[in-house]
Amino acid sequence: MNAVVCKNRRTPRGPKGWKSCAAGAAAIGALLASTACEPGGTDGAGSTASDRPSATGPAKPGATGSATPGPTGPATPSGGSGATGGDSTGGATGGGSGGGSGAVPACAAADLSFGTTLEDGKDEVPKHLLITVTNAGDKKCSVFHYPHLFLGEYAEARYPIDVYEDSDPKAGPVTLAPGDEAYAALLASGVPMDQYETNTITLLLHGRELGSDGSKPIGVDLPRTVAFDDGARVTYWTTASGYALDFIMSS
Repeated sequence: MNAVVCKNRRTPRGPKGWKSCAAGAAAIGALLASTACEPGGTDGAGSTASDRPSATGPAKPGATGSATPGPTGPATPSGGSGATGGDSTGGATGGGSGGGSGAVPACAAADLSFGTTLEDGKDEVPKHLLITVTNAGDKKCSVFHYPHLFLGEYAEARYPIDVYEDSDPKAGPVTLAPGDEAYAALLASGVPMDQYETNTITLLLHGRELGSDGSKPIGVDLPRTVAFDDGARVTYWTTASGYALDFIMSS
């Protein structure tokens, strides 16, 4: 598998010495007052959809995929850089540079639903997950780059998870028609030290510019409790789940 690089150097964070990328640290400072929700169940493998209500009301039901989508968490669209983006082309598309002059707007968090699927067998250590985002709205919209991910509920969240830079196919933002899905693969464990167990993660959408924030915190439940460590990594958004999973399944 290709090497993993984090664009942002990390600084210490949290009682166990967790570290953060610059973008995630900025998000913590700006949005620490956001309301966290109760974590979901922790039994069994498979897929779990977040059942947390949006701050502006529940999201509309989305299409069924490899993860069962549910309403978004306590999130509303924020202003700033995540306003517009260009179309992506089909296949293994991803966040790219976030540029382009297309008229497709950024997806509002209230119009998205999120789910997670555990890719490990029942008797295997859970560490390979697939995050699914579904456009549950009625208009085409785009998601940019990769999701900012934090461990646990946002008020007590640990450091942001680093990204597989090589998973960026540089095809521009991922554009979703109503009912369409995009995926990001999540590796929980790569360095067996300083582990942190949780059954929920906090997700922030990327804004158009790399490193920016495009939403308030969104609580997403995991299928079960998972032990994360400093080797955790996430991929860029893509419309091809297999492309994303290729980056994590050999680890």
